[in-house]
Amino acid sequence: MAPSYKVTYFDLNALGEPIRVLLSYGSLEFEDVRIKYKDWPDLKPKTPYGQLPILECDGKVAHQHIAICRYLAKKVKLTGKDDWEDLTIDATVETVNDLRIMVAQFYYEHDGTLRKKLQETLMNETIPYYIGKLEARAKENGGYLALPKLTWADVYFTSLIDYINVLVDKDIIAKAPNLQAVKNKVWSVPNIKKWMDKRPQTFKLADFPPPPK
Repeated sequence: MAPSYKVTYFDLNALGEPIRVLLSYGSLEFEDVRIKYKDWPDLKPKTPYGQLPILECDGKVAHQHIAICRYLAKKVKLTGKDDWEDLTIDATVETVNDLRIMVAQFYYEHDGTLRKKLQETLMNETIPYYIGKLEARAKENGGYLALPKLTWADVYFTSLIDYINVLVDKDIIAKAPNLQAVKNKVWSVPNIKKWMDKRPQTFKLADFPPPPK
């Protein structure tokens, strides 16, 4: 009997989306549970470490979105052929997550003065640096990030990029044709396209507003 998966996350894309996309890629049926922010205080104490997303499978519960993605990547055969390739994929994913964390730190900063400073550094230094490096890797790999083939690093990147773009109010890969190619390659995969076409259009940050400007 096939495992039964359940993904629990907020009612938006962000960290839950790579998990949903990987499951969709592998045609692994899952229950997509989306939590309203107002309901989070009641659910939080019931999660392993007070965080979302979580993945439930046959009564077992896992947390930490990257660890979950790595687990699913093995299930759907989007890993490397050896330990070194897996290390390369992991390093690429962690690099994308580093960028995501720095963007989120800016977006959710409450101190106005510090927020403005973080924004200037982010837009003038951090994003150009990371996007430049990732663009070069994508060019080297022919439109893929970690290796010259589709891996879960490509899925992770493309699942988060729209979320990052909303947080900074800018398409940060608009001038990065090779990263656009990565996104297009992932989104053109039939099972992923099917998910993109049917997924709930609930990517709203209205429930997660930044501090007043």
